[in-house]
Amino acid sequence: MAAAKKISDGFSRRVLLTGGLAGGFLLAFHLPLRALTPNEPVQPPDDTNGKFAPNAFIRIDVTGNTTLVMPQVEMGQGVYTSIAMMLAEELDADFAKVTLEHAPPNDKLYGNPVFGIQVTGNSNSIRAFWKPLREAGASARAMLVQAAAQQWQVEPASCTTSNGEVAHKESGRKLSYGALATAAGSQTPPKDVALKDPKDFVLIGKPLKRLDTPDKVNGKAVYGIDAILPDMKFATLKACPVFGGKVGKVDDSAAKKIPGVQKIVVLDDLVAVVGDHMWAAKKGLDALVVDWDEGPNARLSSNDIWRDLRAASEKDGVVAKSEGDIAKGLATGDKLEASYELPFLAHATMEPLNATVHLKPDSCEIWTGSQVIARVQSEAAKTAGLPVEKVIANNHLLGGGFGRKLEPDMVVAAVRIAKHVDGPVKVVWTREEDVQHDIYRPVYRDTIAATLSNGRIVGWKYRVSGSAILARWLPPAFENGIDSDAVDSAVDMPYDIPNLHVEYVRAEPPAVPTGFWRGVGPNNNVFAIECFMDELARKAGKDPIAFRRDMLGKTPRLRAALDLVAERSGWGQPLPARVGRGVSVQPSFGSFIATVVEAEVDQQGEVHLRRVTSAVDTGIAVNPDTVVAQLEGGLIFGLTAALYGEITIDKGRVQQSNFHDYRMLRIDQAPKIEVHLIKSGEPPGGIGETGVTAGPPALRNAILAATGVALRRLPIDRALISAEKKT
Repeated sequence: MAAAKKISDGFSRRVLLTGGLAGGFLLAFHLPLRALTPNEPVQPPDDTNGKFAPNAFIRIDVTGNTTLVMPQVEMGQGVYTSIAMMLAEELDADFAKVTLEHAPPNDKLYGNPVFGIQVTGNSNSIRAFWKPLREAGASARAMLVQAAAQQWQVEPASCTTSNGEVAHKESGRKLSYGALATAAGSQTPPKDVALKDPKDFVLIGKPLKRLDTPDKVNGKAVYGIDAILPDMKFATLKACPVFGGKVGKVDDSAAKKIPGVQKIVVLDDLVAVVGDHMWAAKKGLDALVVDWDEGPNARLSSNDIWRDLRAASEKDGVVAKSEGDIAKGLATGDKLEASYELPFLAHATMEPLNATVHLKPDSCEIWTGSQVIARVQSEAAKTAGLPVEKVIANNHLLGGGFGRKLEPDMVVAAVRIAKHVDGPVKVVWTREEDVQHDIYRPVYRDTIAATLSNGRIVGWKYRVSGSAILARWLPPAFENGIDSDAVDSAVDMPYDIPNLHVEYVRAEPPAVPTGFWRGVGPNNNVFAIECFMDELARKAGKDPIAFRRDMLGKTPRLRAALDLVAERSGWGQPLPARVGRGVSVQPSFGSFIATVVEAEVDQQGEVHLRRVTSAVDTGIAVNPDTVVAQLEGGLIFGLTAALYGEITIDKGRVQQSNFHDYRMLRIDQAPKIEVHLIKSGEPPGGIGETGVTAGPPALRNAILAATGVALRRLPIDRALISAEKKT
């Protein structure tokens, strides 16, 4: 939104939220909150003090326009269109008249039902809001029907709805939702309302065009970085390159001579240059001479971090799950052991980190793009020394999130800088600053010991070692020493294994900040599990797909996906020398996906992606086109990381800085991708992250098939798979 406090011309958010919208119909619906603590009651709705469970709002104005105040953020995943489809489906609205607005920050009003806070992530926007939003639409539709039936003096059951109208078939009368909006507002919401049978869906299941695409194409879309205010200054910054270091001495004499440079802001841990425009600020930053107090981490290296993690992984962990008799299971049959390692990764979103702040003595207003806008508001208030109600946080479209914008640090830095600037200031991080001061995907080490008997797994001991992101990010969710994200996809194994034991060892890397990265916990666990499954299949003398299929009795949806991907990928058909196919399967985020990667390894060890095939059962696909696009993008994202992704530390510094040394997969390297959706009547699963975790193990297994080399660490080590390697 261009204007911070306006939801539409003439109506403020405050007017909307308090229901003071004359000549229209405003329906509040309340979403069930999963309590953060088991005994914590959910407060009932209370419009006077705001203490009620998370809710969202439908507004239908007298023109028939339907507005959803959107609790989730759009960062490229197409969620605005899909959620609008869910709403319009049950409402029987005219989809052409459905519009969306960013929700203001308020955990209690707009909290995600899964987490209880206002957050977009975990591939759960559709999953979390599937039933509540449809119920809200159906309830609103029932109230509109009641209003029409009263006016016509007929039974509501004799009325039908479609395309934003209520009709009475016997008399041929019709009224638009706009004409009924005022009267509907006086109706009592029904306690229970029937939802549509999927066979009656009109919108859901169709590949509708995304609502946000036209403005992104014509340039009208407003991202956080696009915020422009009168008399706004621009700033960019650099922090100490060593984790935890501080500013020593600053020589700003050359910077001050740069035309357009207005001010140098020196804080304890960063230096910012404020200018009339971004170019002046950046040139001024380049001209600064800063002596850093590097602090205690100046000798930290990747070798140190891996040494500590490997030592930690040898210790017993907290038991996350234990079934059967693991000691007996590991004593039966042929045993195989392996360890798998994943490196630090940066997010490198297309839109660099940014925040625009206008700080006044008694108020603060922020323009940014965030996955956690309420947390942005509260952290900004702390930094500014203001009550939270004095901080207005305006959210915008995100030019990529990938978990990076689950953190408020960019806004906190901008508020700190704004304290030294008169008027509004836009703070933009350079790509180098972004890559070298990220909140990184953690390093993980997963160790597995398993036994085989008669071609089946009888014992499985699995240990995850790495960061507990939830302990920092959402402490109530870190219980009994278990980080549920770190062990995701490890405790809910799809395979039939009678003796299974999963442990977690919390091991935090010194000084390096870690956070969520697209795919989250399944990143490390799906990689380790699916790579190990191929090694077990070889040990058992079985085909990798047949080996998996034999143990998928308890997950028929995943078995069906595996069968389909085997058929569509040409599994088993002959391939040239040093070309292989690899498979991975996973139940992640409520979806069931099987993927086959076909890849060639040349004589020098370079990997060439030839073809990727995925079959997925994601339940009811609200918008199939979005599902396919998300899987395609996720597969490319994950395969890029597998081929190139690694953040390394030397002398306390991140060694990578931009896309020349933190590479992306380029368009001429992109393989042909085929996505096959399995028709399902189950509730929707998550899809935004599923492809990310599917690609790397399938690629690694393709390399194993092509070369016979069982890689156990990412990114791909080309020296190990080169035909010219020394034995």
